[in-house]
Amino acid sequence: MLLKSINFRALLVPFIMLALMWAGYLFQNLGLVEGCNGALIPLMPQGLKGILFAPLLHGSFDHIVGNSLPIAILLFLLFEFYPKIAVRIFLIGWIASGLLVWMLPPIDIVTGAWNYSCIIGASGLVYMLAFFIFFSGVFRWNMKLLTISMVVALYYGSLIWGIFPEEFFSQLEEPSRISWQSHLAGSITGVILAIIFRKIGEEKKRKYIWEYPNYYNERDDKMWQQYIANHPEDFEELPQLKQENIWEYLDEIRKREQ
Repeated sequence: MLLKSINFRALLVPFIMLALMWAGYLFQNLGLVEGCNGALIPLMPQGLKGILFAPLLHGSFDHIVGNSLPIAILLFLLFEFYPKIAVRIFLIGWIASGLLVWMLPPIDIVTGAWNYSCIIGASGLVYMLAFFIFFSGVFRWNMKLLTISMVVALYYGSLIWGIFPEEFFSQLEEPSRISWQSHLAGSITGVILAIIFRKIGEEKKRKYIWEYPNYYNERDDKMWQQYIANHPEDFEELPQLKQENIWEYLDEIRKREQ
């Protein structure tokens, strides 16, 4: 019963995404994808292909495991509760967040030195989906979607710290390998998409009873109106039974006793 109420694409898309991510990780371990091949390299022409392929590549087993569950859950929520715009949000968010990462200068926030690095992983998509789902529910002010927003905030609220460099919070012996630029780009993209699509795919609010799909009005029923016109005798007022007057009954009893 529960499966019948769930959008099929809400199950299919996360499965396909996970399959692509783990296939990419397998290709990396088999040596079919090496070095920065397929990675996103900011401001470098050869890094543009990473906009498409970087989310499917991961640096370690822990890296891909850490991204698998959030991407699956957030994709399910996107396609289940935003079915009319889910495909557009996912594809536009994928391209836009990747392009924004590529455009951000690879500057070490602490030293100010340029630090060209190969960026891989689906964390940018995770941030894009989380921020879109949260802010879309807020902007639409729909109780069902607001509930989903609160669930996302409850479980993934700590993501907000990921948009800042790790060096802000701890002393590191070497530069962090976590791409805060991807997280920042994903969050910005998610918020912008939530604003742009805030009125698209929204269910029309019904103010009157006749706006509901199952509303029935006999005046709109042509067969019923035709029957009334052809059989007026069936709708004539029936003779009413005379209701007994208790006071008249009491008067008759009194007259009998006299």
